[in-house]
Amino acid sequence: MKQYSDQNRFLIAVDCIVFGFDGEHLKILLIKRGFEPEKGKWSLMGGFVTPKESLDDAANRILTQLTGLKDVYLEQIQAYGNPMRDPIERTLSVTYFALIDIHKYEAQISDQYHAEWFPLKETPQLIFDHEEMVETAKKKIRYKAALHPVLFELLPKKFTIPQLQNLYEDVYSTQIDNRNFVRKLTATKLLIKLAEKDKSASKKGAFYFKLDKKKYKENFQAFLNFIPNPDKLTSV
Repeated sequence: MKQYSDQNRFLIAVDCIVFGFDGEHLKILLIKRGFEPEKGKWSLMGGFVTPKESLDDAANRILTQLTGLKDVYLEQIQAYGNPMRDPIERTLSVTYFALIDIHKYEAQISDQYHAEWFPLKETPQLIFDHEEMVETAKKKIRYKAALHPVLFELLPKKFTIPQLQNLYEDVYSTQIDNRNFVRKLTATKLLIKLAEKDKSASKKGAFYFKLDKKKYKENFQAFLNFIPNPDKLTSV
């Protein structure tokens, strides 16, 4: 079969943006870049797509290779094609993001490439256009979380309302009224209250809850307008 002989050839890369929650803060997983240019500087998990790989396959392979993470849900965001984004060679990059419970996957994290979690508000300077990629991913998550209960992907099987509120406040970089938050949360009917309490923060403690997975799947629209005008809530 003939090639498109008159056309230019470009490299294609994928970059994975992994967000995690440790029960108190929303964090991002970064690695030390292992080759030039910008070797040793903080980077997203990225690499090049091989000739026989799909974009999804490449994203999963690269994430596993650089961090050890497997079986993580990845969702494609967008492509970046500024001709000058990579100083070595013209490279197009397609970004993916993932939401995970840090404690569920912490045993998988490999230290070969110095993978490290950073609080989202304390993200170090990143290479190339990776900071722009992170900002776009944050906006994507904010809009999805305003319409659907996707942030539950970041939580352990049992969690407290304060933990859930901390998560939403970190995602939206804002303070949320507790009473209004609890009222809207109760209205979704997606939570099951448990008898057990978390007493790590106070003697009185806070009840644990778990997600009703059946209702979650059947009524994924339950959080519609849970966070109204999410773009106006954020300060970053």
